Amino acid sequence: MLMKASAQSLTEQLAARFAERIRDRLLAPGARLPSVRQCAELQGVSPSTVVAAYDQLLAQGLVEARKNRGFFVREAVPVRAEGSAESAGASGEAIPAGWSTAHWLAARRSQAPVNATALIRGMFHKISNKPQPGMGVFPPDWLESTFMPAAVRKVTSTKALHDFSLQYGEPMGDSGLRRSLVTKLAALNVPATMDQIITSVGATHALDIVSRTLLRPGDPVMVEEPGWAVEFARLNALGMRLLPVPRRADGPDLEVMAQYCALHRPKLYVSVSVFHNPTSYCLSPGSAHRILQLANQYDFHIVEDDTYSHIAPPHASRLSALDGLQRTIYVSGFAKILAPNWRIGFLAAPPALVEQFLDTKLLATLTTPALLEKALALCIDQGQLRRHSERIRTRLDVARSRSVKLALNAGCRFEAEPAGLFGWVDTGVDTDALSQRMLDEGYLLAPGALFHAEHRPSTLMRINFATTQDAVFWKKYAEVVRRM
Repeated sequence: MLMKASAQSLTEQLAARFAERIRDRLLAPGARLPSVRQCAELQGVSPSTVVAAYDQLLAQGLVEARKNRGFFVREAVPVRAEGSAESAGASGEAIPAGWSTAHWLAARRSQAPVNATALIRGMFHKISNKPQPGMGVFPPDWLESTFMPAAVRKVTSTKALHDFSLQYGEPMGDSGLRRSLVTKLAALNVPATMDQIITSVGATHALDIVSRTLLRPGDPVMVEEPGWAVEFARLNALGMRLLPVPRRADGPDLEVMAQYCALHRPKLYVSVSVFHNPTSYCLSPGSAHRILQLANQYDFHIVEDDTYSHIAPPHASRLSALDGLQRTIYVSGFAKILAPNWRIGFLAAPPALVEQFLDTKLLATLTTPALLEKALALCIDQGQLRRHSERIRTRLDVARSRSVKLALNAGCRFEAEPAGLFGWVDTGVDTDALSQRMLDEGYLLAPGALFHAEHRPSTLMRINFATTQDAVFWKKYAEVVRRM
């Protein structure tokens, strides 16, 4: 709350609050600030205080006023640099007051939709001690285990630790882990040999390896919409042309997909077949068959991101299983289910592409840490990862049931049948505006606009079932919605 007894005036406090969120990218460029009246009501101050605070933000270059529309977070403008980017301050455009050089240069270098990074930054900026509805991960206490530290101790207690610590690991990744992954993939009916698997620094790194190998700036790429905001941002940063395909309950809109194929000849299709993010839809066999037909007809590859495989039924339809890794590249990882900081992911690819992918990996990271890969292999081989995943699934089922009831009681409507980790809910209000108001209450939301290739107003938001079991959150949510 703003404090009248503070050494700072109410105007200065309000301006500082917005400025901090803008610099931390929790309010993304292009985001609209609350109207003067709404902000005054929300903060318990006079409209003149809000006007003065917004004037300070204007003077600092953090926001811009658009006639008859309101105040918006300022978009980054390319620097007219003379020489290096570091000459920004002397290149004809001053660094806005209150911005550090690092903040300014980072904003300048970013070519991606910055509203995606707002959610990522929220993962590292502790908004409050409250459960966060917009997060894309399980709560840390859900992931606690004794078997992971035990696996690390076992790996490091042998002479092998000395041997593999003093040299680079295997270029394709630890052979023991790749052998374990062959068995794990076979259980999902995805046929792969050790020589088709390359480990990576998390699943996102695996996706990046594929993109950097198969694509060039300007290439058209089909993506699912709504879809994963970080993937949109990453592909945009690489200069790709995104072709958003509407995602339905049984899979992508095949008519739109076929039109893209005929008109643009896309090079790649990025898909989450099982527990799609943010809807939790699962691909149907019929849609999978038609997608593969289009891939063969128009000669494009498919990247199948199976990040949520650990909480999904093994019989779910996967393109990689039906295709046998001919045109498909399978990507997954263990951050979501096991240990976010271990950063272990992998890809399984058609034999003809493996060497190209390996070259890209070596140029970026050389090799990946063998110690943690060996520990993970132990967790898989001894069945500990499987049992851990089963416990998480059981706990998630209970959490989902409770969260759904609370959401419905709060007036939400589910746009997709609740499943998996995420719920895709219709709030009936602009979730960009809602997310700003809930941020003041200590809650980080994931508004629907984040999940579109181009920003557009939305009444939808993604909720995490594991972090929305708190009735206190839903009570506060209902209060804020009523005031909007």
